[in-house]
Amino acid sequence: MPTNRKIPATIVTQHPDHASTPYWHYRPFISTYDEPEELFLSFSEMDADEYKWDWEGKLVDEAVLERLFSKYYKFFSKHQIGKDKFLTFRLPNPKVETEFRLGRAFMAILAASGLANQLRLHNKPLFEVILPMTETADEMIAVQEAFREIASMKHPLLKLDTEDIEHVEMIPLFEDIETISYSDEIITEYVSKHMDLFGFKPAYIRPYMARSDPALNAGIVATVLAIKIALSRYKQYEQISGIDMYPMIGAASLPFRGGINPRTVDQFINEYAGICTTTLQSGFRYDYPKNEVFEAVQQIKNTIGKLKTRIISPAKEKKLRKIMKHFRTYYQMTIKDIAPIVNKVASMLPVRRERVQHVGLFGYSRGVGEVKLPRAIGFTASLYSLGAPPELIGTGRGLAWAKKHNMLDLLENTYINLCSDLLHAVSYTNEKLLKTLAKTNNGFS
Repeated sequence: MPTNRKIPATIVTQHPDHASTPYWHYRPFISTYDEPEELFLSFSEMDADEYKWDWEGKLVDEAVLERLFSKYYKFFSKHQIGKDKFLTFRLPNPKVETEFRLGRAFMAILAASGLANQLRLHNKPLFEVILPMTETADEMIAVQEAFREIASMKHPLLKLDTEDIEHVEMIPLFEDIETISYSDEIITEYVSKHMDLFGFKPAYIRPYMARSDPALNAGIVATVLAIKIALSRYKQYEQISGIDMYPMIGAASLPFRGGINPRTVDQFINEYAGICTTTLQSGFRYDYPKNEVFEAVQQIKNTIGKLKTRIISPAKEKKLRKIMKHFRTYYQMTIKDIAPIVNKVASMLPVRRERVQHVGLFGYSRGVGEVKLPRAIGFTASLYSLGAPPELIGTGRGLAWAKKHNMLDLLENTYINLCSDLLHAVSYTNEKLLKTLAKTNNGFS
């Protein structure tokens, strides 16, 4: 894939975080059957660049390309998938989901290439995949090797043509603060192994940083700082390696999950200078007026990636890691106490998408014991419902520590919107309810 390919500024996702009914639908719940239409409208009416087709933890329509081309051929003949618009699979990670789902995703990619050729459309509509929970270079290489083996299968009935597509590009999705902040090292190793195994280096890399899951596990401040460190390291790696880096971020409307909505675009892009692609989750698209959403998408497309990445010196990075460590510790101390009530409230939240069983991150070998929590969307919704915005958890103690150790200025200069994010969260605090909860749970005191 040449480096001059169009890099999407916006990627629509199927995150079920909307409260309202989508403008094109008759109910808040979006079934798997409805998602091809959602995809089409995201391109045709919202003018988004990319759509993430999510195989991780949810039911998925495997015939998506057939449905799109048969129903909307005129549109996609003019706005070709893989060239003008992009459809990208988030694969099921073999570490936590059954391997047969990965094989099904591969076959869908191969079938899409053959179908596009038959219709005389762009012959590689699907050529990139997102690997969730990426923690090593070997995981990325293993997926590419597996795809090559499946693509090389020979049988008259299969009619697979490896000239169509034999190699997929990897988008590593990093989902905890340690992995995010050192992810350039994973990429460095990946590029080396890619060269050894395939005989060439990737022309570009789109490192993808989660915002919700790391915040769920380590709190908002530690997560933002980890991403800032990663962005700085990506830019320095790009300069050394000559490989173009196009960082992505998985952000949502509330500050705890990223802080991007149609009314905070400038603030968000300034915070994450250096980001080239941001998610447009369901809340962004459906909880605001349609015309406002469209204007915000255009604003993102015109401005994202224009600000220079802020480079962090080794000395400042060392101090920021100390700040991260203490904010995470204070956050996790509270989470252990409030987890039971959070889980109870989350179980009563309305469902917005069809999901299969999901394995969350909290409680993996992250140094947090056996604490289990709902997915980040349910976690955030539960705490806002209780009048205890998660942005505030452990943050006061962290700020006090930073002030005591003369690191508050560094923190505020690095996390630019810290004050505004906390003020936003404080406005949703229910002090009366928190006092009642504190009588039986120290976590709310």
